[in-house]
Amino acid sequence: MASKAAHKRLTREYKTISENPPPYITAHPSDSNILEWHYIITGPEDTPYHGGQYWGTLIFPPNYPFAPPAIRMHTPSGRFQPSTRLCLSISDFHPRSFNPAWEVSTILIGLLSFMTSEEMTTGSVSSTEAERKYLASRSRWWNSTGGGSHVKNPAQKGNVKAGDGGAKFRAEWPEVDKENWEWMTKNKIDPATGNNTGGASCGPQLGIAGGSGHQTQAVVDAVVQRRDAGTGWLSSNRLLVVGAIIFVYVLIARILSDEDGAS
Repeated sequence: MASKAAHKRLTREYKTISENPPPYITAHPSDSNILEWHYIITGPEDTPYHGGQYWGTLIFPPNYPFAPPAIRMHTPSGRFQPSTRLCLSISDFHPRSFNPAWEVSTILIGLLSFMTSEEMTTGSVSSTEAERKYLASRSRWWNSTGGGSHVKNPAQKGNVKAGDGGAKFRAEWPEVDKENWEWMTKNKIDPATGNNTGGASCGPQLGIAGGSGHQTQAVVDAVVQRRDAGTGWLSSNRLLVVGAIIFVYVLIARILSDEDGAS
C-alpha cells in the first residue's frame, strides 16, 4: 500500500504528465493500485522502433519518491527482454543513486533515451536493425492479442506476458486496444499470427529468395520464355529478318548495276 506521501506525489505527477506528456510517451496509474503505472512509448522517427507501440510498467515502492520503481517493457522490442526488470540508474536496481526530485516523466524519458542507445545492461538484448523494425511492425498486434494467445487462452487475465490473450493491455488501455483491432482489420492482419493476409510479396512468389543458382536460372528462363511467347515470330527472329532485307537490297543493286553497264 502506498504511503500518504507516495500517494500524494503520484497523484500530482499523474496530473502533470496527463496535461503535458513528454514526446512519444503516455502513462497512467492503474485504477486498482496507484503504485502500478502503465506506459506506452511510441517509437521515434529515425530509429528502428519508428511507429512501434511499446507497453510496459513501472512498479513503485510504498516509500516513493525516496526509492525508485521497478521498470519493465512487456512488448517485444529487440532491445529489452519482455517483462524483465531492467537494471538502470533510474530503476530499483540502484536505489541509492535515485534522486527524489526525479518524476515519472523523468524516468520514462530516461528509459526512452536508453532504449534508443546501444548500451547494454541487465535485461537488455542485442538485435539487428531489421529485427527491431520487424518487431515494431508487429507491436500493436502483440499488445492486443498477447502475441496471438487470445485464440488459445482468452480467459487468463493475471499475466502481462504473451499468454494472457491481451487481457491486461485491454484492461489498462481500452481505447488504444480498440484502435489496434481497427488497425489490424484495416491492414488485414491475422490475429492468430500477426501476418498480413492481403497477399504475398513478389519475392516469395518468384521463389528465388534463398534459393540455389539453378532455381534462379529456372525463373530467368521462364521469364524469357514468356517474353518470347508474347512478342511473336518477327520480334524473336529480328536479326534474321534484317539480314534478309540487306541481302535483297544488295542483290537488287547488283542487278541494276549490271543492266546499266550492259546498256
